[in-house]
Amino acid sequence: MNLARFDGPTMTVVVNPKAGNGRAHRLLPRILAELVASHPDAHLQVHQTTSFDDARLRTIQAVERARPDLPNGQADSLVVVGGDGMAHLGVNACSGTPVRLGIIPAGTGNDFCRGVGIPTSVKAATRVVAEGVVDRIDVNAARGRLADGAEQRFVGCVVSTGYDAKVNLRTNEASLPLGALSYGWTALSELVRFEPMAYRITIDGRRWQLPAMLIAVASSGYFGGGMNIAPGADVTDGLLDITVVHPVSRATLLRLLPAMYSGRFIRDPAIEQLRAREVTIDGDDMFAMADGEYLGDVPLTVRVEPAALSIYRPRAHVRRSDHLRQ
Repeated sequence: MNLARFDGPTMTVVVNPKAGNGRAHRLLPRILAELVASHPDAHLQVHQTTSFDDARLRTIQAVERARPDLPNGQADSLVVVGGDGMAHLGVNACSGTPVRLGIIPAGTGNDFCRGVGIPTSVKAATRVVAEGVVDRIDVNAARGRLADGAEQRFVGCVVSTGYDAKVNLRTNEASLPLGALSYGWTALSELVRFEPMAYRITIDGRRWQLPAMLIAVASSGYFGGGMNIAPGADVTDGLLDITVVHPVSRATLLRLLPAMYSGRFIRDPAIEQLRAREVTIDGDDMFAMADGEYLGDVPLTVRVEPAALSIYRPRAHVRRSDHLRQ
């Protein structure tokens, strides 16, 4: 027997200790204790990050070092602990690879978890990883002139352009963070000066030119700290969900904003919903946000990548038996 060889899976835990005003750091011992107890054969590695760039590097390294040839159907895992920024890094590191992604939400938005059915409490989400049920879900691949010179970025939630993108960017730049209230507060202040934007879009080869308040392209349906911009979005159907808010008065948009949290806003005649496999977005004075982060300038193309991500998910949400892994 080669005692120097380890044949079990590696579980790498990357933590943003500042997430949730330090909640991630405070709860980390409990998280690790449950993961160790539930995965006794795994080699656990833990990294507490010092910056967003450090977190990106740690997630990439965890996937690059993963071994593709583990016995008995095992696979290495990456577990990220933090907010939607950490979830976005995990999605980008693991998509298109056999590495399993675990999300433990300790931030304020937790939109990706909402969209894929992962509980938004740390305790319950840790239990999901501990139970070890893995599903394969769709993600979106965005391509174009992206931030930091990237050619492609995977998106787990929503690609935002128009009013929603401007609100998202201003929220990120706010000098006084208000947690989950920040997006709603900024949405109200941005409303005073916002005008419909001139879009040029191509949806599965069909070209459109239209004014709109926003066009959101979703994989899972939530953004902005709980706004359900794409009710009915299914991360296993192989399709993008596109929500168009056609030009409305400021008063109407103000009325629609609270209903975005429940998804009831889609009943308004100004709302149009479409499904497609690929969307190209262009327009005047326009940029894009994705999963709460700056994505880049338009034009950009968003394409669905079916079943590209292996993720720990509650058993109740795993509907297709061919996706179920233990």
